[in-house]
Amino acid sequence: MTPVFTDESTHIEHAPPPVQRIDDTRGTYGMLLFILTEAMLFVFMFFSYYYVEKGNERWRVEEPPKLHYALPQLGVLALACLLMWWGQKQAVQRKAFTARTMLIATIILGLGYLTLGYLDDLEHQLHVGPRTDAYGSIFYTITTVHAGHLILGILMCFWVLFLPRSKWEPVERPPHRPYYNVLLYWYFLAVVWAATVAILYIGPNVYNAL
Repeated sequence: MTPVFTDESTHIEHAPPPVQRIDDTRGTYGMLLFILTEAMLFVFMFFSYYYVEKGNERWRVEEPPKLHYALPQLGVLALACLLMWWGQKQAVQRKAFTARTMLIATIILGLGYLTLGYLDDLEHQLHVGPRTDAYGSIFYTITTVHAGHLILGILMCFWVLFLPRSKWEPVERPPHRPYYNVLLYWYFLAVVWAATVAILYIGPNVYNAL
């Protein structure tokens, strides 16, 4: 039953003021700004890759990195994004079990991605290491920084996983849509890795094949 408030001086009854939902987009704007700053970091690293390569003829004789780990890693991230997207839809519908299951599956896929990356590094270091030359330095810098960002994405999933279900999506006083914001971050991880595969893996293989 809706309470009624009475003005003591006039004895006129008033309905209570409507509940104002606090801004639930601030967290999303914050995540987008964070993604923008981190995207610029990768842009600068890709620029460094091309800048150093332009003046280093040794790169032309380096054995290009193999694709049999990098491409499955890309598939893993694409699948993780799909699961997170589905989980977020379930969170909106208050289906907590499915939403939490998608978070757990994303965490497992993230760990699988890191395992594939470790195996890729072990294989690539047979030919060039992070201290071998400029190529090795920038190559491992880019892949390691991305791995660090992915670890952060896994930690974000753990954070959302242990939040109460009522805090996932806007209700009356939401904590800025955490499930949706983490989904945006995983989109960012997938896009950056796709660019990394194209520039650091596919590009050198195509160049050597020509």
